[in-house]
Amino acid sequence: MKIDFTGKKAIVCGGSRGIGKAIALGFAACGGDVSICARDPKALEETRAEFAKLGRKAHAASADLADGDKVRGYVRDAIASLGGVDLLVNNASAFGMSDDDKGWGASLAVDMMAIVNATQEAYPALKQVQGSVVNISSISALHPAPRQPPYGAIKAAVIHYTVTQAALYAKDRVRVNCIAPGSIEFPGGVWDRVKAANPTFYNEILASIPFGRMGHAEEVANVALFIASPLAAWVTGPTISVAGGQGL
Repeated sequence: MKIDFTGKKAIVCGGSRGIGKAIALGFAACGGDVSICARDPKALEETRAEFAKLGRKAHAASADLADGDKVRGYVRDAIASLGGVDLLVNNASAFGMSDDDKGWGASLAVDMMAIVNATQEAYPALKQVQGSVVNISSISALHPAPRQPPYGAIKAAVIHYTVTQAALYAKDRVRVNCIAPGSIEFPGGVWDRVKAANPTFYNEILASIPFGRMGHAEEVANVALFIASPLAAWVTGPTISVAGGQGL
């Protein structure tokens, strides 16, 4: 079986690097057109240039996903540029760590409300084509998260909201699913930085993963592309852990 997104259109919020970038590039490699947003214009342009090499239509825009109006504006512009949307991926995170107003505010705005705003804005177009939404949570949602209370709690809320969205949107045949990645390492990402700054902690986490290594962004992307494809047409609501057994 082959995943084919020819003629399909995806919007990836938080798509300039890591998991979001891997999903966007994977979608394009399967024949689809893609729009991505992030805050860093340089990273966006570099990623957009990679799409161009695949011969697919690519739209990229800088957007602060903590700002609801900007999220909605970006989604409207992306739909207009692509000519519709079949898949919305909500991937962005503020990585709120501190158990204070700053940490909680950032996590709520980016990790939760960006999903609400992007999905509500995209929904009229998604239901026209019986499209799909993929929300990215974390295995931190499934266990106590003493190092990052806001991050874990809000990612748990993402899982709950995914189930609610799936129930709400089923009448229009719009599927909503969630992925909970484990520790994913990629250049410039959290674990890449931790490896350099705190190798002792990095190795502690590495030792806790039954597969004996960090995950790759492409491994999360492969699951996202499957559940967004017609091969998963009867799948809506679950959260899939992609973590090499981490947290079992």
